[in-house]
Amino acid sequence: MAPQGIERRLAAILAADVVGYSRLMGQDEAGTLAQLKSHRKDLFDPKIAEHRGRVVKLMGDGALVAFASVVDAVQCAVEIQRAMVQRTAEVPKDKCIQFRIGINLGDVIVDGDDIYGDGVNVAARLEGLAEPDGICISGTAFDQVRNKLDVGYGFLGEQRVKNIAEPVRAYRVLIESEAAGKILDPEKPGARWWPRAAVAAILFALVAGGSAAIWLRPWTPDVEPASPERMAFPLPQQPSIAVLPFDNLSGDPNQEAIADGFTESLITTLAQMPGLFVIARNSTFVYKSAPVKVKQVAEDLGVRYVLEGSIQRDADTLRITAQLIDALEGHHLWAGKFDRDVNAMFAVQDEIIREIFTALQVELVAGEHGRVWQKGTDNFEAYLTWLQGWKYYRRYTKDDRAIARQLFQQAIEMDPDWAMPFTTIAWTHIQDAELWDDSRAESLKLAAAAAQRALALDDTYPGVYAALGGVHEAKGEIEQAIAYHEKAVALGPNISVYHAILAYNLTDAGRADEAIPMLEKAMRLDPSYQPWYLQALGDAYNAVGRYAEAAEAHKRFVDRQPEKIWGHAGLIASYMWLGRKDEAQSHAAELLRIDPKFSLASFRKRLKYKDQAYLERLLDALRKAGLPE
Repeated sequence: MAPQGIERRLAAILAADVVGYSRLMGQDEAGTLAQLKSHRKDLFDPKIAEHRGRVVKLMGDGALVAFASVVDAVQCAVEIQRAMVQRTAEVPKDKCIQFRIGINLGDVIVDGDDIYGDGVNVAARLEGLAEPDGICISGTAFDQVRNKLDVGYGFLGEQRVKNIAEPVRAYRVLIESEAAGKILDPEKPGARWWPRAAVAAILFALVAGGSAAIWLRPWTPDVEPASPERMAFPLPQQPSIAVLPFDNLSGDPNQEAIADGFTESLITTLAQMPGLFVIARNSTFVYKSAPVKVKQVAEDLGVRYVLEGSIQRDADTLRITAQLIDALEGHHLWAGKFDRDVNAMFAVQDEIIREIFTALQVELVAGEHGRVWQKGTDNFEAYLTWLQGWKYYRRYTKDDRAIARQLFQQAIEMDPDWAMPFTTIAWTHIQDAELWDDSRAESLKLAAAAAQRALALDDTYPGVYAALGGVHEAKGEIEQAIAYHEKAVALGPNISVYHAILAYNLTDAGRADEAIPMLEKAMRLDPSYQPWYLQALGDAYNAVGRYAEAAEAHKRFVDRQPEKIWGHAGLIASYMWLGRKDEAQSHAAELLRIDPKFSLASFRKRLKYKDQAYLERLLDALRKAGLPE
């Protein structure tokens, strides 16, 4: 028996939400609120009343409405969306309010004026599947309205809905007049309907050399499904995604950095979410400028979802397109196109990420909302200058690092409130301190100042803590370095390099048993990982006495970077402890060929092992292999 005052009832539930509400409020709070109030007063409220609905609650940018009849609910939604298209026809796209609407017919719990239960939750999830200006309804709703309204329907398949045990059939309501009476199932041959407006748009795009057709999701061709059995890695339990490099459609090779930078920024921001498994940039950029199938990407990297897109700059306007593909099912979950001012690049990034969260049914919990959206810059020239500096920085030479630092400083002058350039300036000084002894103390002082400034500007960005950890690591303050790197990993749980850096420090601190799984996680996040991960793994294996595995890791590192003395030193120690002295001596000779001035005394200065007994045992192994004092 239900508690007093609570009853169960079959109801049609309508959930509505504003597309890109945060972005709209951020650029014009007063104007957005005025528009929203006008739409509610002049359109929503009258239509809901006309179709005998009841507003259960308003939630800022959303609404929950109950109807006794699902026909009334769908008809109300159709009339609202048709009217919204007309009402916003003259409103600039970047200021336009658009709604998504989801409708479900299901059992609900009525508690006073409020309603709860799976019937409500399904409606809210369907709203997330709807396109801007669109309507998505459940199979139970479709069964009741299919022949009763002047609309068409496109079957979207069975959708997995979070916290609902069984899949939910979903249908897109086709509100164009040409679609009336049509029921489209993409799994059936010939089941395609093209509205006249869409045909005209596609023909125009083709004449202009564009490719707009692929962004009409209900008619997008399926892709060849990937096979879990053929994947190089087991699928993670959480939703796994690879972001492919966005194509540069500008026709100008100089704009390539914009597309690459946008892709990297998307990956970095997604990687801050504990609810996702995100492949690192280093691995996805392997596919840059190469014709590759989604199936291959998914199987190579062991992921279910793939995001791909393009970016085009025309004067002060950016056109960004993106599509999210379920590689296992072989269909598109979401696609979008954004025409924005160049200074709104990070706002577009936020919109795309919100769409990904919705499509993958990943919910943000308390504390995650504020840190997931990277605090970028509204100054596009500052962004371009930083990108140019980043290109020089990644060459890892002293002269290129100096040029990069100058460009980062210019970016700061253009936008002094943007944390990213301060963080990258800190790393240039850290690397100077590690590689050049002539001004080590001053370099570390400058690095610390830049990192602290970045922290003051954005304490949610994991890169800030990685830089602070780098400063302490360079000073030999390993425990402090570990604390900062642990913070970076906590805020960026899918960022491969933070795991690897932390693991390196854990080995130095005598915690190599913890470092090994940390490095394995780093390598899984980035299957095309940087070679030094192997050196770090070999060092950790040596430290815990797993010498055969250490030798294998160091040998793979030496094969990839034969001129690095660190790999040879690790391999020498492994071979000596395995009793393979001849091989150890061979690598000792090669190390001295690479660095004729090598000495154990200078090598000791660069080692930071907390366990002095292990340090002495390591040096003794190198000494017995023939390396000089």
